[in-house]
Amino acid sequence: MTMGRKNNKSNINNNYNSQDSMAFAGTRTRFDDKDEELITQSSNPEDSGKAIAIQDESMGEPDVSFVEGDDEKTSADYYFDSYSHFGIHEEMLKDVVRTKTYQNVIYQNRFLFKDKIVLDVGAGTGILSLFCAKAGAAHVYAVECAHVANMAKEIVESNGYSNVITVLKGKIEEIELPVPKVDIIISEWMGYFLLFENMLKSVLYARDKWLVRDGIILPDKASLHLTAIEDAEYREDKIEFWNNVYGFKMDCIKKQAIMEPLVDTVDQNQIVTTCQLLKTMDISKMVSGDVSFTVPFKLVAERDDFIHALVAYFDVSFTKCHKFMGFSTGPRSRATHWKQTVLYLEDVLTICEGEAVTGNLTVAPNKKNPRDVDIMLKYSLTGRRCVVSRTQHYKMR
Repeated sequence: MTMGRKNNKSNINNNYNSQDSMAFAGTRTRFDDKDEELITQSSNPEDSGKAIAIQDESMGEPDVSFVEGDDEKTSADYYFDSYSHFGIHEEMLKDVVRTKTYQNVIYQNRFLFKDKIVLDVGAGTGILSLFCAKAGAAHVYAVECAHVANMAKEIVESNGYSNVITVLKGKIEEIELPVPKVDIIISEWMGYFLLFENMLKSVLYARDKWLVRDGIILPDKASLHLTAIEDAEYREDKIEFWNNVYGFKMDCIKKQAIMEPLVDTVDQNQIVTTCQLLKTMDISKMVSGDVSFTVPFKLVAERDDFIHALVAYFDVSFTKCHKFMGFSTGPRSRATHWKQTVLYLEDVLTICEGEAVTGNLTVAPNKKNPRDVDIMLKYSLTGRRCVVSRTQHYKMR
């Protein structure tokens, strides 16, 4: 997985050590986002009239590990250590869309939390637990495996909530709660491309083991979306650069560069096609195997242009609230630390208004390192000026 664009030259090492890159890498953002009002609503494609929703077909847990390689350093190796560094938590806490939405969900729905037992999975600094305690929860169990759990205990104590919040250090799959069941599970489990880091599996484990019947999971819905963009300038800088490096061919690196998804902020003016709802996950009902799936897509061009990449993003919903709440990480919404995930195509597609790129997207955890994500993209275009059909493989790591 590649991070960032051109203008901001700051490197990851300004804030984190090299191990942090597995969870949150520094970015070089090309576009300046306008400061816009925070609206805690989903960017439902149906609301904008831009989307074509096609029924997905789940694969359960297919034998899919598309990208081979003997990787010595993996996200699994560094996952928990990376969350021990304060810079990662600073970035997440300063993500106003993320943190303010959770705060609004809790404070504006105190009736859900009053006198309830809450489990916070992957508590980090304990901010969500503090919100829940302030909203009237009877008790909150904050589970965190990384060393930041020690700081979370101090934070809880210094804010006077030691009698309400219990911080438990350890993996959710290995710890034991002092209570048999909880009323609410809250977690900020989403990774890049929604599923990178595979923390959702831990939330589902906690749900099956501790959540009471008819208990509440927050958030309870997540959806993955796809669109296509024109990105000639950056594709030239990132991909075509390897054709001639100071007079030498480095095509082998070019092939690798295309296989690595780019996490970055995309300008909405780059969007060429409709946006497609790929997959909706109901966290209260799904099983762990549902994170592996194949879905069809159809992206219809809204203007004559070129397509250099497909872009994935996700929306999150809290449907148990008194009033619908949620947020989107899409390019038409206020920027978040998740940004969007860009999948560069080997071909440059020349597309005319009304023509469609069709295909299938297959997603599965990497078999060797399940916190990584393997993606297989099959796409085709039969247009007046371009006819192409290809399969590409990507690996987020």
